[in-house]
Amino acid sequence: MEFITLLGLFAATLTTSAFLPQMFKTWQTKSAKDVSYIMLITFMSGLFLWLIYGIYLQALPIILANGVTLFFNLIILWLKIKYR
Repeated sequence: MEFITLLGLFAATLTTSAFLPQMFKTWQTKSAKDVSYIMLITFMSGLFLWLIYGIYLQALPIILANGVTLFFNLIILWLKIKYR
């Protein structure tokens, strides 16, 4: 595997895992009152577009990072709706 692909995968791991504490905290406290709907929807729209872009380029780090992060943010959105 090329160095630049490994670098991208490492960056993807860091940025994607950054959402795990928020997701777990929301799950544990059963509260997402401090999470903005506008931020979530805007961010998830951007993630979706990055995912499409990554698929078009066939760039594994972009696809993985944005696919998994989009999934985590969908969980956060679901928890926000569930615990309102």
